[in-house]
Amino acid sequence: MKILMLTGRSAALLCLLFICLCATVQAQQTPQDTTTLYRVQTLDGNEYVGAILEQNEEFILLRTRNLGEITIARKDIRSITPIRPTQVVSGEIWFENPQSTRYFWSPNGYGLKRGEGYYQNVWILFNQASIGITDNISMGVGTVPLFLFAGTSSPVWITPKVSVPVSGDKVALGAGALLGTVLGEEGTGFGILYGIGTVGSRDKNASVGVGYAFAGGEMANSPVITLSGMLRVGKGGYLLTENYIIPAGEERFALLMLGGRSIIKKIGLDYGLLIPAFSGDQVFFGLPWLGLTVPFGAGPAQPR
Repeated sequence: MKILMLTGRSAALLCLLFICLCATVQAQQTPQDTTTLYRVQTLDGNEYVGAILEQNEEFILLRTRNLGEITIARKDIRSITPIRPTQVVSGEIWFENPQSTRYFWSPNGYGLKRGEGYYQNVWILFNQASIGITDNISMGVGTVPLFLFAGTSSPVWITPKVSVPVSGDKVALGAGALLGTVLGEEGTGFGILYGIGTVGSRDKNASVGVGYAFAGGEMANSPVITLSGMLRVGKGGYLLTENYIIPAGEERFALLMLGGRSIIKKIGLDYGLLIPAFSGDQVFFGLPWLGLTVPFGAGPAQPR
C-alpha cells in the first residue's frame, strides 16, 4: 500500500483551494418545466414523491414514478411538501442534505431540526449521538469506551449547541461547547468553547470557527481555528474538508482533512485522509479516516 506523501505547504494549499471553491461555486442547476411534485411523508416513516392527481378530506391520490398511482389516507400523513424546481437536477430529485450540520466531525453554523438526530461512529471506538431539541438548540453525548479494554477509564462528553440562521439558507451562526471528563478520575475535565460562521447553503458552504480549549482547569491562551467546507457533487455525494490550526507554543500545528461523504439509504459513509502538518515543508503522511453516521428521528426519509 502506498502512503500519500506531501509537503505541508502543498497540502494546505489544496485544502484552501477547496474551501474557496465551496464558497464561490455557483450551482449548475436549471429549473425544469414539469408537473408540480410533492413529497408526502407518512406517520410510519415512509416517504413518497409524485404528482397529486386527486385529493379530498379523507385521502390523496398520488402518481409516483416507481409505484404508479397510490392512495394514501389523510390520517396516515405527517406532511406534504412541494418539491422546488431547483431540486430537480438532470431529471433527478435531489432531496435535502440529511447530514448538513457537520463536516467529518466539526459542526457548522446550521443546526439540527427539532426531533432530528444522528449516531456517529468513527473507527469503531469513537461514538457520539446528537439530537435537535428545538430548531435552534441541539445536544449531543459521546464516549470512547476504553472500559472494554482491561477496565481502562473512558472519556465521556456532551456537546450543547445553539444555531441561528442569519439569512435563510445563505448564512448561519453557531456557538457551543464540548464538555468532557474521564470517568473515575479526578481533575480530568476537558473541552472546548467555540463559535462558528457558515456562508452558503446546506449543500455547499464554507465555515470559519474559533475555539478555546481547556483541560485540568486551565484555558488555552490562543484559540484553535477551523476552516471547513462542503460541496455537493451528486444526488448522494459530497466533497468535504475540515482543517484545524492549533497553537503549540510559538509554533503552529495543523490537522488537514480532505475526503468525501456518500449517502446510502440515509446512512452516511465518510472517508478521507487526516494529514498532520508542521511549520515549514516537512514531509508527512496521511492517516485514513472512516466514519459511519446513522440518522434517526424526524430527518429526511427515503423517497418511493
